[in-house]
Amino acid sequence: MKILITGATGKVGSRLTKRLAEAGHHVRALVRDPARASNVRAHHTELVQGDLLEPASLAAAVRGVDAVVHCAAFFRGATAEQAHAVNDLGTQHLAAAARDASVQRFVFMSTGLVYGPKDGRPVNEDEPCAPLDAYPASKLAAERFLLSTKGLDVRVLRLPFVYGDGDPHIADVVPMMNTFLPSQRMSICHHADVAQAVIRLLGAASPSYRIYNVVDDEAPDLTTLFASVGAPPPTGSDPERGRVFELIMDGRRIREDLGFKPTYPRLADAVAAGA
Repeated sequence: MKILITGATGKVGSRLTKRLAEAGHHVRALVRDPARASNVRAHHTELVQGDLLEPASLAAAVRGVDAVVHCAAFFRGATAEQAHAVNDLGTQHLAAAARDASVQRFVFMSTGLVYGPKDGRPVNEDEPCAPLDAYPASKLAAERFLLSTKGLDVRVLRLPFVYGDGDPHIADVVPMMNTFLPSQRMSICHHADVAQAVIRLLGAASPSYRIYNVVDDEAPDLTTLFASVGAPPPTGSDPERGRVFELIMDGRRIREDLGFKPTYPRLADAVAAGA
């Protein structure tokens, strides 16, 4: 396929871009500043300049592509207004351009945080959503827009906490999560398995307008997660804030529909493999 990917310089997007190219796809990356995307070009990726907030700049990006994989988002540090502008309105602009260009498939990378706190019980894709923060609220709004858009083959992939493949994500969140309960559990997924899920979504003829959780088989507690980067357990001094991230996602649908099976079913497997 010829694939347009957004967010190709980000944590998920950069690793996904590389794996899509390695899988034999022709990958085109939407970037705001090509001069700052040399790492993307190194993956034999075509660069096209554009901005989600400038709809007129998107027509050239989607022209001639078979699929769009939309990873770009404004996450940490975004105000409610910024999150809405980039994650919701920006997605609407890209979807409109893709539909007008007769793009065959649109894969939207969303987040499990759209579910909101569920007291540690597993949630599937039919669970009512009640996000607490601006970021997941904007992603949920974008999901709903896409799933109501006619003439565009939409598939939504809800990601948990993504790790591995040289990404310092676990170490990066230790300071932020250090006040959460040590026993709090959280769904995770390795970058290799995010890529596997995307490739399966791109290759599946059906179903359209479908939401999928993608997760490892095991949701570790924070003590285990922290230990994987040599950090002591969290203190548990502010458990209430941790409720936003206490997310256990049910991943059966993508296994049953698309035959997904994690390369790294548990965090321990990725650690043992040096991955």
